[in-house]
Amino acid sequence: MKVRNLYKILAAIILLTGLSACDDFLDREPKAKIAPETYFVNASQMRSYCDALYSDILPSHGTGNTYGIFAQDAGTDNQTGKDVHNRFTSDLWKVPNKEGNNWLFTHIYKCNFFLANVLPRYGEAADGSANIIEGDLNEIKHYLGEMYFLRACEYFKRYQMFGDFPIITEPLPDNMEILTEASMRKPRNEVARFILADLDKAIDLLGAKTMSTIRIGKDAAILLKSRVALVEGTWLKYFKGTAFVPGGEGWPGAEKEYNAGYQYPTGSIDGEINYFLDIAMETSKTIAEAYKGKLTKNTGSLQQSATETPNPYYDMFAQDDLSSVSEVLLWRQYAQNLVDHNVNVYANQGNNSVGVTRAYVNNFLMADGTPVYTHGTYANGDGYYMGDKEIADVRRNRDSRLVLFLKEPGQKNILYENPIGTEAWLTEPYPKVTTNDRGSVTGYLLRKGASFNQKHYLNSHGFTASIGYRATEALLNYMEASYERNGTLDAAAREYWQIIRRRAHVSDDIDATIAATIMTNEAPNDWGAYSAGQLLTDATLYNIRRERRSELLAEGLRYMDLCRWRAMDQLMSTPAYHIEGFHLWGTSMESWYTDLVADETDAATVSSRDKSEYLRPYQKTPKQSGYNGLTWKMAHYLTPIMVNQFLLTASDGKSVETSPIYQNPYWPVEADQSARK
Repeated sequence: MKVRNLYKILAAIILLTGLSACDDFLDREPKAKIAPETYFVNASQMRSYCDALYSDILPSHGTGNTYGIFAQDAGTDNQTGKDVHNRFTSDLWKVPNKEGNNWLFTHIYKCNFFLANVLPRYGEAADGSANIIEGDLNEIKHYLGEMYFLRACEYFKRYQMFGDFPIITEPLPDNMEILTEASMRKPRNEVARFILADLDKAIDLLGAKTMSTIRIGKDAAILLKSRVALVEGTWLKYFKGTAFVPGGEGWPGAEKEYNAGYQYPTGSIDGEINYFLDIAMETSKTIAEAYKGKLTKNTGSLQQSATETPNPYYDMFAQDDLSSVSEVLLWRQYAQNLVDHNVNVYANQGNNSVGVTRAYVNNFLMADGTPVYTHGTYANGDGYYMGDKEIADVRRNRDSRLVLFLKEPGQKNILYENPIGTEAWLTEPYPKVTTNDRGSVTGYLLRKGASFNQKHYLNSHGFTASIGYRATEALLNYMEASYERNGTLDAAAREYWQIIRRRAHVSDDIDATIAATIMTNEAPNDWGAYSAGQLLTDATLYNIRRERRSELLAEGLRYMDLCRWRAMDQLMSTPAYHIEGFHLWGTSMESWYTDLVADETDAATVSSRDKSEYLRPYQKTPKQSGYNGLTWKMAHYLTPIMVNQFLLTASDGKSVETSPIYQNPYWPVEADQSARK
């Protein structure tokens, strides 16, 4: 029986205030207020401790004044913010000295503290026969499994940022020698293996019982395992031979004695690639087979009256309670005036200044499965594709995922009125591209997360649920992992692909889509059309990537995908890539506005028609950092480690070369310096 999973509304965070990090080293042992001899003695204490880490570690909308998960793809070719992200500039992303870095072990320490105190009480016997913790044994196993899952999830975050990373499994004492030794970075594939091992433990323990209260469950752990394995397998494949993988040319780990001469456990990088892809295939198929018949129904149309049949697929992203939605494996529950967010208001108004790009809109297929360029030019279609001179036109005859979630002026935003929702725009206005007050960065806005019920629209008091993991990702993971591993589209991958396409109300004739794909036409719209600076020649692989991009619209996975595909090298040789929005100049949409100022002065409200007929958010004035286009540096695939971390671990406290830590490729060990390559 499937265990649906729910982030609990946080209960009192018992005794955890003392578990914050003391400094930037390895988050040296906090002066914990928890007394282990009197805590972790019963199942309810284990649960309370786990609860307190749910919101810190697991994906969710958070509780801030943001567009939540739906804004996390900002800074990619899918979505963009008001300002160009520093990673797409040549000199604005710099090595930090001490502040603003993510080389943190706070949550890892908390997980280790739990495990160090629970495991001895649980006992070494696999059946828990030596357990001395009070409570139901199956519940005890479940909470122990949750902690392994939480540690794996937290490690996955650090691994994505830094690659090679220290593996810490115990709450370390405040001893310089021990802490320095623990700072040694393990090769990234070893970190990935460690994460998978934690997830294996979680899977075994979470499978012990279906909890009466819905929480982290076995299936979420299996899905995360497939994601981790896919990320490492494809990273190793596309960065093979570079400084970003163990043994590659210039790999900085080789400079440290403890990593010198490192050999892959499978004997070669190719063996390691296959090892991870095999795991990704096996685990993703487990979930795909279990859920392929349980995916949420999509009617294909956007509900526009209270009497129309609701669209369950749309509502999945905009409802309070997901406990009855089979596809959702892990979600967080909110409650008005207790634990709430502002996602609803921003879904209704301006997306908190995060805009959808023209490239993303262009990349969605037509309903018949063909790319838009098979039906005329972008501006003027052949009647089936209507062109892009009206927002309504780009939605017509398209993939229903674009139809559902791309806003169009005049649409009804509220179908069930309730006076409590004082912040709701009942009808969608023209995108406010000339103002910063809940304005539109690109002219293209999403309604993902926008409930039709006005009760959700009280400023900063939204309470729709947020999805952490959903089963459809498993189908996508299998499609990609199996094709990357074997170079063929096997029967299972084809079946999964057609299931996803049919739900999206797109023709399931995959072969016709592949045959109609012209890679040179895809290149301007999709960074995923590239790997290692080269345009893909395999249209099947490309369309697998396209399907992933379309299905996971604004779910926070795009940057992870672009990095593991090594899909931004081309920006180094073509630095004039400009993010664009809707077709403003020379269309009827120009007449929507009376305050268009495009003189490139401080008074400018939009970009000039001389630059492009399409709105360019970073070309209003030459003062903008993205005015001359987006660029990339190879170093930017990983995050730099702050200088202070080297000094803390240096033998004399000042010579960074004596630290056991090494910097990530092409980043200097000098504060406030940009990447060298």
